[in-house]
Amino acid sequence: MMRLSSMLVRNTKLCVNVNQMQVAAFSSKAPEMIKVEKVGQKQNVALIKLNRPKALNALCAQLMTELADALHTLDTDKSVGAIVITGSERAFAAGADIKEMTNNEFASTFSGSFLSNWTAVSDVKKPVIAAVNGFALGGGNELAMMCDIIYAGEKARFGQPEINIGTIPGAGGTQRWARAAGKSFAMEVCLTGNHVSAQEAKEHGIVSKIYPADQVVGEAVKLGEKIAEQSPLIVQMAKEAVNKAYELTLQEGLHFERRLFHTTFATKDRKVIY
Repeated sequence: MMRLSSMLVRNTKLCVNVNQMQVAAFSSKAPEMIKVEKVGQKQNVALIKLNRPKALNALCAQLMTELADALHTLDTDKSVGAIVITGSERAFAAGADIKEMTNNEFASTFSGSFLSNWTAVSDVKKPVIAAVNGFALGGGNELAMMCDIIYAGEKARFGQPEINIGTIPGAGGTQRWARAAGKSFAMEVCLTGNHVSAQEAKEHGIVSKIYPADQVVGEAVKLGEKIAEQSPLIVQMAKEAVNKAYELTLQEGLHFERRLFHTTFATKDRKVIY
């Protein structure tokens, strides 16, 4: 019994790095393909760094599982007001790990709902900001577009190159490009596999702001800090209302927004201005 208790303690123990607070309680061992720390003056912004440099942060099953675990933990952490996801200056994420898909067959892929567990970012209630440098292609681009806001470095490159290997985007590429940039540009991106510059992405509503590569993460953290100053409850309501704009008709969306607005009057978070 003592041995079992010791094992449980070891498997759930937090691995804490004094200032950076490396978060490692997502599974029985610390994450290997992401790095997590709390940043900002008040340590109220979580920074997740994808960390597979030799593979240009290609998204494999292990990385996506670690990312999902981290996001779930941070979403329930009351000290965190916003989350920033980034990669390296060379690559945010160059795509899904092709090696893992090479031997996939239709029956097992279809029946197993392959990639259905990649939606963890979309399920997070707190605001998630992507700080993108270098390549954000295929699954990497889809991961960035799952985030609520995208800040990009000047040399960032976006795209859906799946067509070049005889397949199509499978984690939202066709849908999010069309909703954000319109049918024509979405078709061009998905049917050619061409890369899209940071400036083009900004012009088509994919990217919010562009910064020099060495400033992107810092600016994203500043944005996270600004958001974290607000009421967590009201931030969650605002995020939910904006996301509903993609799913509802205008009249339905206006009604949904109005009802959430009415709800704020029942909270202690609403400030009375005299």
